[in-house]
Amino acid sequence: MEYPFWYVPFLGSPMLIPFYALLHVLVSHFAVGGGILIWLGLLKAYRENDREFLSYLRSLTRFFVLITVVFGAITGVGIWWTIGLSSPQATSTLIHTFVFGWATEWVMFVIELASALGLFYLWERFTPKAHKTVAFIYALFAWLSLVVITGITSFMATTGRWIETKNFWHGFFNPTFLPSVLTRTGGALLISSLYIQLHLSLLKTSERIREKVVKWTTRWATFGLSLIVVGGLWWFGVVPEFIRIKVQTAPTVTIFMAIVAFLLLALSSVLILGPKRNPLWLSPPLAFLMIVIGAGGMVTGEFVRE
Repeated sequence: MEYPFWYVPFLGSPMLIPFYALLHVLVSHFAVGGGILIWLGLLKAYRENDREFLSYLRSLTRFFVLITVVFGAITGVGIWWTIGLSSPQATSTLIHTFVFGWATEWVMFVIELASALGLFYLWERFTPKAHKTVAFIYALFAWLSLVVITGITSFMATTGRWIETKNFWHGFFNPTFLPSVLTRTGGALLISSLYIQLHLSLLKTSERIREKVVKWTTRWATFGLSLIVVGGLWWFGVVPEFIRIKVQTAPTVTIFMAIVAFLLLALSSVLILGPKRNPLWLSPPLAFLMIVIGAGGMVTGEFVRE
């Protein structure tokens, strides 16, 4: 089938894809990691019977729903719109190859929406058990959505045995699937911890809650960083030889890989010297700086992957 050509002056239609995709990746990872941290936070708050921490989590949930459900949905639709118009044949092939994967993802997305909105609108009506259960449902299906999407996006770089067999599972469980899941899970926990610290810095809270939340999120941010490093090294070890050669020899790719490493190192240093050692030092400028560094590393890493 022949498709019409979509002409975009100056940029070209393919350049619109990263514009939406890079915005969406920052929100979608918050949708995953933020959901996990809200669930873990609820477990912690109820276990310690900390009503003040629970009150903060309600404020965080409102911020979380506005960012992920509203803005995330808009940018997600924007990605489909741009890839469908700029690369219609490739989009059609990707949909037909993973049609049941996409169907599964959309079912999970509906469950995510229902549980996120329920968590926000029915916050005061839930019993502690129901509260934790709904938060867990959201966290689980958000992470499973990440797994499904990662299987498809990693296939775009390493097709594995799919070329010979055209088997769905051979394409989905491709060589870079597991390291990519590990890296993205780490990225989700890292960027979500930074989002939460930015949100906290803009609120008037007691010193006890500020110190508690900063220490708690910094631990998860550090854990996320470690997953990124392990997953990234694992990914580099299993990609085909020609990709490793390209990463090592292509000047642009090499420069961007160096930028990713530098930003990860810089963020680690800021986390250790700032929130980890002195949690009460957290301020909007410091939180914003960490978000910029973290987002810069994530966006640059996505560029290298593409």
